[in-house]
Amino acid sequence: MFEKEYDVIVVGGGHAGAEAAAAAANIGSKTLLVTMNLQTIGQMSCNPAMGGIAKGQIVREIDALGGYSGIVTDRSAIQFKMLNKSKGPAMWSPRAQNDRMRFAEEWRLMLENTPNCDFYQEMVNGLLVENGKVCGVKTSLGIEVRGKAVVLTNGTFLNGLIHIGEKQFGGGRAGEKAATGITEQLLDFGFESGRMKTGTPPRVDGRSLDYSKMILQPGDANPEKFSYAQTQTLKTQRDCHMTHTSALVHDLLKEGFDRSPMFNGRIKSIGPRYCPSIEDKINRFADKDSHQLFVEPEGWNTVEVYVNGFSTSLPEDVQFKALRSVVGFENVKFFRPGYAIEYDYFPPTQLKHTLETKLVENLYFAGQINGTTGYEEAASQGLMAGINAHLKLNEKEEFILKRDEAYIGVLIDDLITKGTEEPYRMFTSRAEYRTLLRQDNADLRLTPKGYEIGLAGKERLKRMEEKQEKSNAFIKFFEKTSVLPEDINPILESVNSSLVKQSDKLVKAFSRPKVTMNHMLQLESVSTFVEENNLDREVLEQTEVQVKYSGYIAKEKNNADKLHRLEDVKIPDNFDYSKLKSLSFEAREKLEVIRPVTIAQASRISGVSPSDISVLLVFMGR
Repeated sequence: MFEKEYDVIVVGGGHAGAEAAAAAANIGSKTLLVTMNLQTIGQMSCNPAMGGIAKGQIVREIDALGGYSGIVTDRSAIQFKMLNKSKGPAMWSPRAQNDRMRFAEEWRLMLENTPNCDFYQEMVNGLLVENGKVCGVKTSLGIEVRGKAVVLTNGTFLNGLIHIGEKQFGGGRAGEKAATGITEQLLDFGFESGRMKTGTPPRVDGRSLDYSKMILQPGDANPEKFSYAQTQTLKTQRDCHMTHTSALVHDLLKEGFDRSPMFNGRIKSIGPRYCPSIEDKINRFADKDSHQLFVEPEGWNTVEVYVNGFSTSLPEDVQFKALRSVVGFENVKFFRPGYAIEYDYFPPTQLKHTLETKLVENLYFAGQINGTTGYEEAASQGLMAGINAHLKLNEKEEFILKRDEAYIGVLIDDLITKGTEEPYRMFTSRAEYRTLLRQDNADLRLTPKGYEIGLAGKERLKRMEEKQEKSNAFIKFFEKTSVLPEDINPILESVNSSLVKQSDKLVKAFSRPKVTMNHMLQLESVSTFVEENNLDREVLEQTEVQVKYSGYIAKEKNNADKLHRLEDVKIPDNFDYSKLKSLSFEAREKLEVIRPVTIAQASRISGVSPSDISVLLVFMGR
């Protein structure tokens, strides 16, 4: 039934597995993707969206390296937003709403059109290991498939247990059975495992909602896209909406707290801190009478709607009664209730930076099995595991991204060096070099690396080099070209900036805080240069960031150097973190429990951000 021996076998067809299979196959490994259901490859198990704060940067990085997630997202998008545009460019984060069915279909079709990639539908319930090295997998039918390397991307399926109120049943996702056998075998090999929890909201019938009572949430007027490849931007978009819970809704939900698996002890594992259930939010933020709910369509044509912000494992009757008291949901009909799911994960400190396990050679873990949460985090790990599995089999140098090279590097370094006891989610605050790791320059940072390992194609590299050359030329134009006071002063006056009395270089005016590229394009010399050199939006954005934020980038590098020199600063015994109000709540909580001896140890604690470390250093006079 199978090849005599595959190079790489990928177990699981979610975001991590799909990227792992695509990466390994595209750089030359004969690859087999084994999944329990071929109809759910690339399935969006929770919200129908890609990207967001820091997550959007990860998708851009995956795309820059030659992965598929950005292309799939663009082809199935129904709305696009660039988040945080009011802040600096390090915070700009792309996010797309997607058509759930089209997203999965695009993933399936792209993988089917990938040479070297075979498929098989069945549960893998064991690994073949000889002399400490993995050599294949065993399926539930007892079939043994040989492979030189195996990538496990089991998501929430390992001994998955679904909770709805006092009811619980095995499953890896609603309507799909759990995966068994692998955890037990890995424990026999000496691995440590734990349990984590995640949840999802009810899905409802959009025809039963009154959108006129909700707040409209449209996409960007001029939408961008994720991929640096030649995908299309959206011409039309679907709107989202926003509504709110209320004190009445909270009271109705509280009626079911005695039957909540979260509060009656049935769920013992830890859920994602930054994506709490609605009952957790009510409990933790008791002073709040209201929480936002985002009403997100599941696709172009379907009436199914995702209620973002209402993740819950309360009894279905409590969910229904409470949701009917939300403005706009008075006549809501359920497609399915929300639920929580507990599953096995393996603390990622048991991995190398390549995502290969330390205990079993050529065995790689990627995605939620490593304690992360989110499609984007999973996909990036799958990509890196697939790449490194291929490179090791071909005796080539391992591929590891540093913290100052990519959010992917920050993610993996955090997991390997700090571990995680709660579902890990990426934020811009986790990256100490975030001004360098922007969404607009992921191609400049990573496409040469992707090309070098054979994943990013020559056409992609050529587009990146043209973008860089055009941007560099445009920057030089600003640095060398002078502008007369009578030409620049009207622009300066319009933004309430002080006027100039003599000619000066364009770069000086452009560097002023309120002056934007749109202002500069009002100058004939600038608009002529743009037209003659055929500069597109990407080049204009890249140039603007480089000109206006060069000082911030230099300052960030300098601060990073200082931080490195202070890594051995001791923290006094019995230090009282509660008196430092500038520390984040999570940092204070973690520091009090772990009690690090040095700043270096503190900086490696998950949830303690670079800004928290800066607060400590300032307090200590450093």
